[in-house]
Amino acid sequence: MKALRTPEDRFKDLPGYPFEPHYVDVPDGEGGTLRMHYVDEGPRDRAVVLLLHGEPSWSYLYRKMIPPLVEAGHRVIAPDLIGFGRSDKPSEKSDYTYQRHVDWVTSFISQLGLKDITYFGQDWGALIGLRIVGGHPELFKRVIIGNGGLPTGDQGANEAFLRWQKFSQESPAFDIGRVVQGGTVTTLSDEVVAAYNAPFPDDSYKAGARIFPTLVPTSPDNPAAPANRKAWENLSKFDRPFLTTFSDSDPIMRGGDRVLQKLIPGTQGQPHVTIEGGGHFLQEDKGEELAKVVIEFVKGTS
Repeated sequence: MKALRTPEDRFKDLPGYPFEPHYVDVPDGEGGTLRMHYVDEGPRDRAVVLLLHGEPSWSYLYRKMIPPLVEAGHRVIAPDLIGFGRSDKPSEKSDYTYQRHVDWVTSFISQLGLKDITYFGQDWGALIGLRIVGGHPELFKRVIIGNGGLPTGDQGANEAFLRWQKFSQESPAFDIGRVVQGGTVTTLSDEVVAAYNAPFPDDSYKAGARIFPTLVPTSPDNPAAPANRKAWENLSKFDRPFLTTFSDSDPIMRGGDRVLQKLIPGTQGQPHVTIEGGGHFLQEDKGEELAKVVIEFVKGTS
């Protein structure tokens, strides 16, 4: 598998992102390996908070959440999915499948020996993470999902997502920073927009970002649909604490919190939160507030 690696100087002096890089090699699925980057902050012997980003962002999205979580005494781990951030970027769209993303993150968790995980996922960070929770529920102590879910394609997709899916495949320009800006309520500075673009020096680095929306199951015959249905069999029995923290201004995921609350036993009796003034990328709009929600949820379920 041919993969590109973003030059390190692209990540120099990014605003609000002082974190040291860490790397692990994961199997690429074709007999080779890919280098996967992650942020690892806080005491190594403390309980782990795992933060999984989505499309088309990277761990930079969590820069506002990491410091308060560390200050609260947690070890905070935020990987860059393969194809994003400082992680390697396979050059062909066909290199990326839903299953491979699940396998890459599963390998990452296994190699770091993570257990008793407090997991937060958003967007594709939820699609991947919930598959892993469904497959390995014993690794997770509690789960928090903001603006995400685990679709099987049986219910189709809303018009907002279908428009995004079409745009991702047909638009001649695919400006990652501007895509993130389009999913936020607040106006991002030019420097922050540039930071979201940093992992992608040119279009050849964007194969993963381009193909991601098409991998979401939007019909029952999607290749990932059977595995997602299988994961739901365990999620429908998952009785450990499970919190939803959806925002009030996300047209793509609106109402998804009610689905999770209806189907997952661990959601019952939890203090579910609506993040006011947050768009799809609620970590960008309301990162500090979201970190407080995570901290209080951990305290209340310890």
